[in-house]
Amino acid sequence: MVARFERLSAGRRVARVRRVPAMTPWGNLVGYSRALRKGSVIAVSGTTATNARGRIIGRNDPYKQTTFIVKKIQAALKELGGTLDDIVRTRIYTTDISLWREIARAHRQSLGKPKPACTMVQVSRLIDPDMLVEMEVDAVCDN
Repeated sequence: MVARFERLSAGRRVARVRRVPAMTPWGNLVGYSRALRKGSVIAVSGTTATNARGRIIGRNDPYKQTTFIVKKIQAALKELGGTLDDIVRTRIYTTDISLWREIARAHRQSLGKPKPACTMVQVSRLIDPDMLVEMEVDAVCDN
């Protein structure tokens, strides 16, 4: 995809922000996009294992939730001209840090080749009690 530009009065060109909708009930309720791109930077919002109907995928399974989350992130990146290899940072939030090994296994298998910077922390809870994992990423694309 080619970035669209807006002309400023000084004659400079600035990349327009392109957005991918959240495609879950939470997107409209909270008012956010799944991802956005400005220039070479893509920011992906906190993503959970929720499908378009709001159903949790992988209930009680942190590995399945994390894998599903990465697939959603991958689809958003692709819409904006990026790939998983463009990810430079991941932030992982879990409601139970004792599940870290399964979350880390899914992260490593999905994103381990480029080995992005990563943070994993425990939070008291997420919006739905069946959500065990939420992940957000930052990516930088050269195209």
